[in-house]
Amino acid sequence: MAEDHSASQETPASGLDEPVWSYRGYHLRPSEFTTAMVHYYRAEIQRSNTWRMRLDNTTNWAVVTTSAAVSFALSSPANHHGVLILNSLLIAIFLWIEARRYRYYELWALRTRLIETDFFGAMLVPPFAPHPEWAENLAESLLTPEFPISIWEAIGRRFRRNYIWIFVVLEIVWALKVYLHPVPVANWAEFVTRSALGPVPGSIIIAAGLLFNGTLVLFGLLTAGLTQASGEVLPKFESVPIIHSLWRAMETHPEGEKPTSRPERERASRRRRSILAMVVTSNPQAVSEQIIKEMKRSGTLLPGQGIYSHQEHPVLLVALTVTEVAHLKSIVRNLDLHAFVTIIPAQEVLGGGFQPLK
Repeated sequence: MAEDHSASQETPASGLDEPVWSYRGYHLRPSEFTTAMVHYYRAEIQRSNTWRMRLDNTTNWAVVTTSAAVSFALSSPANHHGVLILNSLLIAIFLWIEARRYRYYELWALRTRLIETDFFGAMLVPPFAPHPEWAENLAESLLTPEFPISIWEAIGRRFRRNYIWIFVVLEIVWALKVYLHPVPVANWAEFVTRSALGPVPGSIIIAAGLLFNGTLVLFGLLTAGLTQASGEVLPKFESVPIIHSLWRAMETHPEGEKPTSRPERERASRRRRSILAMVVTSNPQAVSEQIIKEMKRSGTLLPGQGIYSHQEHPVLLVALTVTEVAHLKSIVRNLDLHAFVTIIPAQEVLGGGFQPLK
């Protein structure tokens, strides 16, 4: 995909009939490449819509089971408040399931956003060219899929958007059930006594309920500032005074520096992962020339010596992206079958062709 982009950029100079991609003798022209991307975009939209419906299904399960539990508990003066407690635990399981589904949805949504912002969006404004890293990010997501959102952020977001209201309704109905049936309580001691569930005293039930719901609310507040996911439009919590003050208080600043507003959320493009390749070969000059010619990459030659043979073996260091590793292996294999190649994940690569050195 990285080569696709560089070739498409050269198309105006070399002619519109210049192919931008080839595979087993077949050449893909710019118009055909655009058609392929349109069809791929439609496929990702369909997949994200499917998982969006699965999210709605989980929320519907929670609403239906809550309605059934509330109707059953309030339909009889008998002490059925245990049903509401059981339903709260069931809703927590639904929240966990929905968070797992939300992570898959965010993966498909991220890909569609990459195409929308850096492919279609680039067609509308100068310089009418995709972002330099959009093809790398999209190809990396296809080759090595990873969830763009953590399970904790997913749980917190679904809780704040939907499930907090379900838990609020359950707690209110539970309190009304204990207070009203069979007759209104006269004092707090009687309320605590009615809250008992089998052999479990009412005081423990109330304490467990406060701990359970308080933990959920605290979790929702603490995850409100996480903006790792980028597939959907995120709410600006700076407009919510309580949450904004909480996150401002948690931020640390050097002594004497005034806190500033939270930085804007990063664009849909994620930082692409970088690779450092070490090639030990007896033909470093030929390998270097092919890397420059075919991959448009450079590298660094270091002196090396085998600890067993004591022979000189130059070591070639090349910084790559994930999608370029296979091409490098192919070049080395064609020129030196006895070469030794080590692929090392790089924490960060700064400089030309990668992240700016800032």
